Amino acid sequence: MGQCFTKAQSDQADSDQHVEFVGGNVRPVTSKEEWDQKLSEAKRDGKIVIANFSAAWCGPCRMLAPFFCELSEKYPSLMFLLIDVDELTDFSTSWDIKATPTFFFLKNGQQIDKLVGANKPELQKKITAILDSAANSGQ
Repeated sequence: MGQCFTKAQSDQADSDQHVEFVGGNVRPVTSKEEWDQKLSEAKRDGKIVIANFSAAWCGPCRMLAPFFCELSEKYPSLMFLLIDVDELTDFSTSWDIKATPTFFFLKNGQQIDKLVGANKPELQKKITAILDSAANSGQ
């Protein structure tokens, strides 16, 4: 399962291998204020949030980025957010991010699930399960 732990390990990575992290309906979060704003927006619209704590230098994150964008287009009823752990270091630390990518699933601002690592099938499975439970609860 792909995940990154420290920046030092990946300094040899090919840095000019640019991957578009933000596409589809993925919205980048660049400040704590913006995070709060997006979360209250999601609460207001009854949307479940999938927050991707990621890093530009992380190979598995780059590998998963296009899939995350695809999912955002496939499931417009969910809100897909991207947080760069290097841009928002303190904020990421407050979420206890130990490896990237880490995905948090939030409903009404509360964590309902979590996934660590670039595991496409598991990410898809968790989204499907969340949507099923939302449908069954009449949401």
